[in-house]
Amino acid sequence: MYKNCFEQNDELKKQIDGFRPLPQDILTQLKEYYKIGLTYSSNAIEGNTLDLAETKVVIEDGLTISGKPLKYHLEALGHANAFDELINLAKQDFFTENDIKNLHHLFYSKINEQNAGKYRNTQVIITGSDVEFPAPAELDGKMREFVSKLPQLKKTLHPVEYAATVHAIFVNIHPFIDGNGRVARLLMNLALLQSGYNIVIIPPAVRSDYIRALQETNRQNFEPFVNFISEMTLESQKEYLKIIKRFA
Repeated sequence: MYKNCFEQNDELKKQIDGFRPLPQDILTQLKEYYKIGLTYSSNAIEGNTLDLAETKVVIEDGLTISGKPLKYHLEALGHANAFDELINLAKQDFFTENDIKNLHHLFYSKINEQNAGKYRNTQVIITGSDVEFPAPAELDGKMREFVSKLPQLKKTLHPVEYAATVHAIFVNIHPFIDGNGRVARLLMNLALLQSGYNIVIIPPAVRSDYIRALQETNRQNFEPFVNFISEMTLESQKEYLKIIKRFA
C-alpha cells in the first residue's frame, strides 16, 4: 500500500531549504503550530479523545475540557513540555540515553512521577500478540546498544529511513511502563529534525496502517514501516512547504 518516497522527499527538502533561514517570528509560529498538531495526533493514536481544538485550549490556556478524563489533559500538557525539549535537542547531532529518559520524564511526570523517566521493572505482555519485548534485566544493555548504534545508522541510512528505524528499534525495546509510542514518535521527529527535515505528523485516521506496519518490524521486516513513514514525511513536507510559502 505504501511506497518508498525518498526521491520525492529529497526534492521537497531542497525546495524547503531554499526558503531557509526563516525569520524568528515565523519559526516561533511554526513551533507552536506543530506542538499542538503533534501533541494531538500522538495522543489520539493512543486513545486520548481530546480533539485538536481541545488540545490547543488545554496547552495554551491551561483549561480543562468538561467530560474528559484528567489523564487526557495531563498527557497533553506533558507532551507539550516534551515537545519544547525536542526543539532544544534538535540543535544537536544525536541524542543520548539521558535525553530519552528526560523526554519520557517530561511527558509522564504529571501522570506518574514515580515511573517517569525510569525503565520498567515488569515484563510487558500484550494479550493475543506474539510480540516479545526485552525483560527488565535486559533494558539497560538494550538501550545502551540502541544509542551506540545511532551514529552508524545515521551515516548509512537515508534520513527518513534512519528516523523510521530509530522509532522501530525503540518501540520494540519498550523500555518504559507507559508512553513508549509517544516517546518513539518524539525520537523519530528528533532524528528528522537533526537531519534537517521538519516535524512529521501521523494522522490518527491511518492508525491501523501505522500499527500494522510497526508490528512487522518486530519480525525484522522494516520495509513496510519505512515506506509508511516515508509517505507520512512526504505529506508533512508538502504541508510545511505550503505554510512557509504563505510567509514568503
